[in-house]
Amino acid sequence: MTSTPPIPPARLSLADVRLGIVCPMANEADNAVAFVRQVLERCEAFRSVVFFCVFDTVCTDGTVELVHALAAEEPRLRVIWAPENRSVVDAYVRGYREALAAGCDWILEIDAGFSHRPDDIPQFFEHMQSGHDCVFGTRFALGGCMYACSWKRYLVSRFGGLLSRAVLGCRLSDMTSGFQLFRRHALERVLAKGIRSRGPFFQTEIKAYCSRLDVVEVPIRYRSATTRVSGGALLDALRSVGVMFVFRVTGRLHA
Repeated sequence: MTSTPPIPPARLSLADVRLGIVCPMANEADNAVAFVRQVLERCEAFRSVVFFCVFDTVCTDGTVELVHALAAEEPRLRVIWAPENRSVVDAYVRGYREALAAGCDWILEIDAGFSHRPDDIPQFFEHMQSGHDCVFGTRFALGGCMYACSWKRYLVSRFGGLLSRAVLGCRLSDMTSGFQLFRRHALERVLAKGIRSRGPFFQTEIKAYCSRLDVVEVPIRYRSATTRVSGGALLDALRSVGVMFVFRVTGRLHA
């Protein structure tokens, strides 16, 4: 007797999904409008889409006014003014909370200024439809790359990720990328854990919290927004790795 092969689960239709897009912005007057339009063009098939554009007092070049004008004609765009932010992490967290409060099923995180390419977005949706909890962009797998960046920045990203993988036991190839897609429950898990880092390491912290979920990586092409890596950011990363390592050995990382 031959056994009947299992029937694969049906792929989720995008028409049933409410998508939230979280994108902190600062001084992007030259390309903010074009960027928002191109991102939304690649998110047409969903039940609903809301693009949460998060601003704070760091933005001084008129980008806020330009995006407000676009929002007047684009109902999918929502401008969030958050002067209470004290770091870029606060801007992301505010965007996450806005997306969850709006009832979004999937939350796409993307950086402004075309450092993340809108053309790379559809592959995130393709993989999420297969049932993953999170889809993370990677610059270090086949098909991914970093360009227009200094060697120092590349090495910090590359070897910082390797160190984080070794210390935290994560299997992802890129631990610091900020181009990613979450199911609602995965992002709720991250926020319930609490993000302690105040610098770019917070992306690693998020990935560590999600490492035991069903995650997958997709290659992305990343253009560095800046070639500078501050000493403060490096110290924050080292301090945060130490805290997360303590969480790992005490069982709090995945509790």
